Amino acid sequence: MNRRSLAVLTLILIPLFLAGPSSAAAPAQAVVAAPKADSDVLLTSLSKELMRAYKKHQEAEQHPLYFLSYVAEDSRNVYMGALLGALRYESESHDRRLTVDARVGTRALDNTHQIKGMDGWGRGEDYESVRLTNEDDEAALRAAAWLHTDKVLKAAREQLTKVLTNKAVTAEEEDKSEDFSPYPASRHYSVLPEPSLDRAQWRVRIKGLSAFFKKYPFIIDSGVHLSAKTINRYILNSEGTEVATGNPYVRLSYYLYARTTDGMDLTRHQSYDTASAADLPADSVILKDMEQSAKELEALTKAPLVEPYTGPAIFRAKASAVYFHEIMGHRVEGHRQKLESEGQTFTKKLGQAVTAPFISVYDDATQPSFKGTFLRGHYSFDDEGVPAQNVTIVKDGVLKGFLMTRSPVKNFPASNGHARREAGSPIVARMGNTLVKASSSVPYPKLREMLISEVQKQKKPFGLVFDDISGGFTMTGRGFTQSFKVIPLLVYKVYPDGKPDEVVRGVDIVGTPLASFTKIAAAADDDDVFNGTCGAESGSVPVSAVAPSLLLSEVEVEKKMTFSEKPPILPPPHHDHGGRP
Repeated sequence: MNRRSLAVLTLILIPLFLAGPSSAAAPAQAVVAAPKADSDVLLTSLSKELMRAYKKHQEAEQHPLYFLSYVAEDSRNVYMGALLGALRYESESHDRRLTVDARVGTRALDNTHQIKGMDGWGRGEDYESVRLTNEDDEAALRAAAWLHTDKVLKAAREQLTKVLTNKAVTAEEEDKSEDFSPYPASRHYSVLPEPSLDRAQWRVRIKGLSAFFKKYPFIIDSGVHLSAKTINRYILNSEGTEVATGNPYVRLSYYLYARTTDGMDLTRHQSYDTASAADLPADSVILKDMEQSAKELEALTKAPLVEPYTGPAIFRAKASAVYFHEIMGHRVEGHRQKLESEGQTFTKKLGQAVTAPFISVYDDATQPSFKGTFLRGHYSFDDEGVPAQNVTIVKDGVLKGFLMTRSPVKNFPASNGHARREAGSPIVARMGNTLVKASSSVPYPKLREMLISEVQKQKKPFGLVFDDISGGFTMTGRGFTQSFKVIPLLVYKVYPDGKPDEVVRGVDIVGTPLASFTKIAAAADDDDVFNGTCGAESGSVPVSAVAPSLLLSEVEVEKKMTFSEKPPILPPPHHDHGGRP
């Protein structure tokens, strides 16, 4: 499948949702001094090698180099996990990776230009990353950068030849924007120290938390995981940009699985994302959440299946955050407005109403938190060294803009700080912190009353409430239907006659974006945060989305794919009181 056409929201380790604010401090992280810019060997070594390469290769007679960029990621991770009261694993890692971008030709037409037809993909050799030594050794660092730059530059020149050939034999493009735009050089230095945890205390904590699930015989797998990661990014280019910036990611998560007699796997989970281990919740808060998750999972194992359905529904706040991410987020990424292989759902909708007039959507990676809750999608500079910016996508229901890199599109000639990538992938425009705001809202109980009224108005037997969603995917390419699928984990039927809500299972949410957005009828005043990781052609990047609960007048669900494997024949060993040794 063409990766350019399929954008997927994935979730790190266990599909995640963010918990509420913590109530007690965990053991504090130790502070390790970070180096200064002039003494940072990684930065100075890469800077020297980049300028040496650029000065030589810009003088080439054929396909001269006009822009060179290095992006190095220096990541350190401490992680551990526990199962049923025992430590399952514990480890740490340190990894440095360098990705090189070389542009040959001119800003108007270079090697990154789209190639129409089947040859428009398959440029992986341009964007492979190379592993750098973890030691601060200038000779070793420069040698790795030198060889990788040579490889990438040769591939770039070969690619430009293909671009020129393709343009000579294909029709003129509708969007005649140049391939690269200028941007002032940035200089910034604020790297973070490596994460440091009191491992002895955390071993005790996660072992104790994981033991909680022992008492539930219907749980066939469970676990608790802790990860403390620091990622420092070094962004340098031939125009003078030298940016070194760091982000901390701490996550405590748990999961529990069950399987029904008809072969459906069910899960509940929770993740707590913070910038520091000291901000994680107290065990009492987590244990309360675990108990609620276990009750929900047990209810799901006994829940009936839902048949395909169209009718009114509520997306609870976190679920609606995922809904907007999937339906709108990828379709407003700048490069998708220019590539002729893309469906360009919103390209010509600028200035037009695309959703309810009380809805506005922004993407603001400058925000490190929302009402005290950590946002994973925060960054200070994007992967082209451009400062992060707050971008208005939709204002009062009207489409206003796109997420941009330094690759221009029609009517959007400049970057707005949304160039993002995972090491070894090409840079494209990506979401950071997507913020959905409602200028008119009601308390959630009132929104529920409005759902029941809509069910009665449409003479439907019930409405649905999507309480929890694990993620989903959306297809944006012309070779596919312009559709999305969102995967709910916890769904309730709401009856108009006052009958108690009923947990149900076995459905996925499907639809098309333009139609779906017109169905938004009302919003609650209960904004909440979704933290996750989004995957697309530029790899996996941390993202956040904030949204209120939403009432839609019509949502379509289809049957979920199931597998025929039955539950284990025997009960868990710690619940087999009548078995033989």
